[in-house]
Amino acid sequence: MVEKWLKEIKTACPPDQLGMILVHNGIVRATSKEGEPVGSMKLSYDKAALEKAVQRFKSVDGIVDIRAWINEGTLKIGDDIMVVCVAGRFRKDVLPVFQELIGLIKTEIVKEEELQGTVVTTHA
Repeated sequence: MVEKWLKEIKTACPPDQLGMILVHNGIVRATSKEGEPVGSMKLSYDKAALEKAVQRFKSVDGIVDIRAWINEGTLKIGDDIMVVCVAGRFRKDVLPVFQELIGLIKTEIVKEEELQGTVVTTHA
């Protein structure tokens, strides 16, 4: 998927506006942020909110393309959670959008449930 996106972005975007592409690949870890073991994760997301966020960030000056994919369902350790690509003119344009978009996805768009045996921890 990422290689395909990179090729499409490089082909479709104006070369004078494309100087950087950042890729984030979130993966299910074996431990929670608190250091507890995680067996698997249930993940869902608000598709309309993701599309709205992508469109909003695409309109930022210096950004030429954004791609986002989120893996929904029950995920095991090592599975991809999400892939996000932000492409733009300069590092100063791309980095802040990249960071803000991923933060927004993690805090407002995705709902994660880390399954720890019989204990479920919910992160929104």
